[in-house]
Amino acid sequence: MSAAARKTPGPDHPIAIQPSLDRVEVKFAGQTIASSANALTLREASYPPVQYIPKADVRMEALTATNHKTHCPYKGDASYFSIKVGDRTAENAVWCYEDPYAAVAEIAGHLAFYPDRVDSIDVKKTVA
Repeated sequence: MSAAARKTPGPDHPIAIQPSLDRVEVKFAGQTIASSANALTLREASYPPVQYIPKADVRMEALTATNHKTHCPYKGDASYFSIKVGDRTAENAVWCYEDPYAAVAEIAGHLAFYPDRVDSIDVKKTVA
């Protein structure tokens, strides 16, 4: 990819990444697929915030890599996974940026879930 095609977040398309101060849990088919106190919250332009969860906090045995790929000019190339629990499957319900652009390097090694393809993504306040 040419450097000209790569875009940098800025005033017209802000991206902010912060550690979540809360526990993030993802459920699918009645089971907890991910639970993390180490998630990152990515806020991008006017989109809803997205929780990026470290792979270590995800039940990777429930995920299967797919051939689906997408490209974001601000974050890079995304890879996808489907979730399968029992007889339920959600195709391409999870994505990650294995080698994101430097501006969003923190999300490498983290997974994000489409809210409409899982049962729930709960952000639970942690007790201090």
